[in-house]
Amino acid sequence: MTDDVETDAAGDAVQGPTRSGFVALIGAPNAGKSTLVNQLVGAKVSIVSHKVQTTRAIVRGIAIHDRAQIVFIDTPGIFSPKRRLDRAMVTTAWGGAKDADLVAVLIDAERGIRGDAEALLESLGDVRQRKILVLNKVDRVKRETLLALTARCHEMVEFEETFMISALTGSGCPDLMDYLAKALPEGPWYFPEDQISDLPMRQLAAEITREKLYLRLHQELPYASHVETESWEEKPDGSVKIGQVIYVERDSQKKIVLGSKGETIKAIGQASRKEIAGILEQKVHLFLFVKVRGNWGDDPERYREIGLEFPH
Repeated sequence: MTDDVETDAAGDAVQGPTRSGFVALIGAPNAGKSTLVNQLVGAKVSIVSHKVQTTRAIVRGIAIHDRAQIVFIDTPGIFSPKRRLDRAMVTTAWGGAKDADLVAVLIDAERGIRGDAEALLESLGDVRQRKILVLNKVDRVKRETLLALTARCHEMVEFEETFMISALTGSGCPDLMDYLAKALPEGPWYFPEDQISDLPMRQLAAEITREKLYLRLHQELPYASHVETESWEEKPDGSVKIGQVIYVERDSQKKIVLGSKGETIKAIGQASRKEIAGILEQKVHLFLFVKVRGNWGDDPERYREIGLEFPH
């Protein structure tokens, strides 16, 4: 798949070498990484919510642009870890950055460099990969502020390029994709052309339900809740029957998830079922159960389930 460039009668290039590689998106929590991955891939591969640290493990979204296959690594937000789960997420994020061909550092332009974003930039000296700066939410910030922010970031880290984008609207994203498609090494594609993620469908379905849970209950529910797909049955009529368990740490949280007369879990189930059915292009029967599992954040098996290494 690494053909030489050919030209037509007019001398225009009609073919070129294929390129492929991994681009790690790193940033502070809620910088917009998951929204950007979904925007660049053109489909939902990573969950998005108001809650910080919703991306826990590494999610790979796959995009084709020109003759390049760009594999985006949506890493958990990098922040100061306090608990075991936090430490596992931050270790995973840095691991994703160091395994990539290129690192895209996403900064929330509205928030600027403070707190976790400043600590992240200061830590980038340990990352040897080529780095680009991506300023998000630039539509909400004055031009002078953006220029000052860009200068400050370049003082702290050696970036090859800077891109100003809105992950939500897609503004600036075509230029970013053009650059990435040319910056990756020549080589065959890693995945089939129509594949948009390497996340197993059972896991993606669990992530979608977790997103709906957070969107519905982001004020009341701690983010240490967890969803597992326990059963997946293809039916003769072409539909699929899915059973999922929402794990919480206390009985009081179980009552919140169920809601009065089961109304909350019913609404979460309806929203999740609709989205899963849209991705699968199949009718979906989704059954949700809520179980209390105290201190699941200290259970090595749960870490394996969500793709994290258990930190000792």
